[in-house]
Amino acid sequence: MLLPILLLSAAGFTVLTTEFIIVGLLPAIARDLDVSVPQAGLLVTLFAFTVAAFGPFLTAYCARFERKRLFVSVLVMFGLANTLAALAPNIGVMALARLVPALGLPVFWALASETAVGIVGPAYAGRAIAKIGFGIVCATVFGIPVGTLISDAFGWRSAFALLAVIAFAKALLLLVYLPRTDLHKQQVSLRDQFKILREPLMQGHVLLSILVFSGMFTAYTYLADILERLAGFDGTLVGWCLMGFGAVGLIGNSLGGRMVDRHPLIASMVFCFFMIGGMVALVPSIHSTLGLAAAMGIWGVTQAALFLVSHVRLMKAAPHAPAFAASLNIAGANLGIGLGAMVGGRVIDTLGLGSLGFAAAGFILLSILLALGLMRLKPAQACA
Repeated sequence: MLLPILLLSAAGFTVLTTEFIIVGLLPAIARDLDVSVPQAGLLVTLFAFTVAAFGPFLTAYCARFERKRLFVSVLVMFGLANTLAALAPNIGVMALARLVPALGLPVFWALASETAVGIVGPAYAGRAIAKIGFGIVCATVFGIPVGTLISDAFGWRSAFALLAVIAFAKALLLLVYLPRTDLHKQQVSLRDQFKILREPLMQGHVLLSILVFSGMFTAYTYLADILERLAGFDGTLVGWCLMGFGAVGLIGNSLGGRMVDRHPLIASMVFCFFMIGGMVALVPSIHSTLGLAAAMGIWGVTQAALFLVSHVRLMKAAPHAPAFAASLNIAGANLGIGLGAMVGGRVIDTLGLGSLGFAAAGFILLSILLALGLMRLKPAQACA
């Protein structure tokens, strides 16, 4: 039972690295393709908003297909897209190379989560998805920094080329070792899946994900800038700080997987509460080594935990259509990522970097209040 989940975790590492690796490569891509950095940055926006716009619909449609064949196909598609990115002669082709995997990411993540839960049973959903989430956390801890180092040494195209090879290798592993499942035969109709969008509780859960991720990325998008300009760190030290931020996320991933199985909404509120503390304390403790490490550690743990908790929370809120519910969380999360980055940029322009933590905390506080409201909307045991 463990091997299929580990294989899906390894594939998840490749999928999420494909999404986020571009963040560290933007300056090099902009120079090589003769565009400005903000223009190259639109590639990030394109990816996030494509996931948000099409993810739920594609997941609902693809849920009918046999999982092994579907996952292998998605990994092959990622390999081809990364190959195209490595060869892209201009920004238009590069945009196409980013659009294709953006269509596959929500399908893989939502249906891989459902497959993992189907293997272990709903009572252990959080822990099963935490194992898949381990690959995702590793993508932020190792995949992105290593990709940036490869880009610095051999050029940004080499990073995408290596990622393409890894995607093809993971596809082969899934083809050989992933067992076939019958989950696709148990799927409810498209019409029944879309019915959950009318439920006030489900609407509230999606809004909760949007608020949580808006709060996260209002500040996290500009964390490197905070460390450079306010703490005075050089690029190397910032890189190590970001790697540490991601590394403590392994703790959050484990804690979140256990707490969300007991009560998703309470887990959301607990991690949101501590996240506010970490975000607000960051700038005041910026010149204290221990204080800064503590603030970043708390923030890093809670951020990784909320990635997982939000995902499982939506799946548990719609047990009759868990994959579609997971895709709604992915869509809400990506919408929040885009909104958070925009709000954070506006805050910097008007109030300065030092106010980012408070602006982000405002979103997270609204998340806690909404979670309290959702608990009143429906008995707690119905969400667990």
